[in-house]
Amino acid sequence: MTAPLMNTYGRQPIAFSHGDGVWLYDTAGRRYLDCLAGIAVNTLGHNHPRLVAALREQVGRIIHSSNLFEIPLQTELGQKLVDLSGMHNAFFCSTGLEANEAAIKIARKYGHDKGIEMPEIIVYEKAFHGRSLATLSATGNAKVQKGFEPLVPGFIRVPLNDADALRRIASERPNVVAVFLEAVQGEGGIVPARAEYLKTVRELCDQHGWLMMVDEVQCGTGRTGKWFAHQWAGIQADVMPLAKGLSSGVPVGAVVARGAAADVFQPGNHGTTFGGNPLAMRAGLTTLQVMEEDGLLENAAKVGNFIMDTVRQELAGHAGLREVRGMGLMIGIELDRPCGDVVKKALDAGLVLNVTADSVVRLLPPLIFSQAHAELMLDKLLPIIRSVIEQPLAQAA
Repeated sequence: MTAPLMNTYGRQPIAFSHGDGVWLYDTAGRRYLDCLAGIAVNTLGHNHPRLVAALREQVGRIIHSSNLFEIPLQTELGQKLVDLSGMHNAFFCSTGLEANEAAIKIARKYGHDKGIEMPEIIVYEKAFHGRSLATLSATGNAKVQKGFEPLVPGFIRVPLNDADALRRIASERPNVVAVFLEAVQGEGGIVPARAEYLKTVRELCDQHGWLMMVDEVQCGTGRTGKWFAHQWAGIQADVMPLAKGLSSGVPVGAVVARGAAADVFQPGNHGTTFGGNPLAMRAGLTTLQVMEEDGLLENAAKVGNFIMDTVRQELAGHAGLREVRGMGLMIGIELDRPCGDVVKKALDAGLVLNVTADSVVRLLPPLIFSQAHAELMLDKLLPIIRSVIEQPLAQAA
């Protein structure tokens, strides 16, 4: 019989029945330490009592009404994001892809409103912004794009952290309207944009009238130890897409904007059916409240630094370790070889994690992850990594 699902994922042969805190349980009753959080989604872990209570109550009130009517919870969450970011307004959707698509539309209309017929957006090598045709075209990954050509035009690609490349574009391409980058490249291997580079981008955007659009879909909402990762550089974005961890597992996306970008969309320019529904907004508000009251930003910074420092110390001198990098609880351990088999070995050891960019072990645990949880994870993970990098490279390949 034909499988009922399209063949879009190479899934692991495990199904989770439930979770509790930082733990997941499969249908066979086995327990796993969750070091992935649904790919940076489950901010509060699993079965958080305050989130569960809030969602149960909201389901008993109203789940969806549509954006043809006022949604008070949407206004409340929008105000919270404005307060945390110092920006001006927000648009809510349901996914990170939609948030990034909206950012691209803002940039294009911003350009058209200035009289630029063919607006161009600067994007980055190894970036990932989604899988719609526009976000796929903005993404810097040929494997993701292959088979879906022709790509959407209007994007200029540059290397991350290369200020000279931006300056050349500024002198050569008069139709540029925006710079679109991740504060920390997630799918690209957990590669942060350097603080000094972000400051340079901000300066160039101010000089040339470009929008600075910072994709915080994976690195935002406290994951790096600040509400938004670009805040470590002491700057403000003009457009900031969010999603993933904002509602701790309930689908949500948002675009927060300021200045000219905040006024680009007018009625009829953009919309959504499910975005901003009361259930997702209640989840978002509860998530942010718990994060504030329980000090989860400080926890992310502290525990993340402990993990990175420990890995560096324990694996110092191993030629197979290229780099340990990240911010807060967004960590990449880059090896000198493809290491996809680490995922299966970790599952066998009771850990849930993944590998991105072929050779980077990616750790994105819930923000409730404690140092004790980190120590337990490292006790299991470090021997696995050693077993991989101590093999002769030719044999590993």
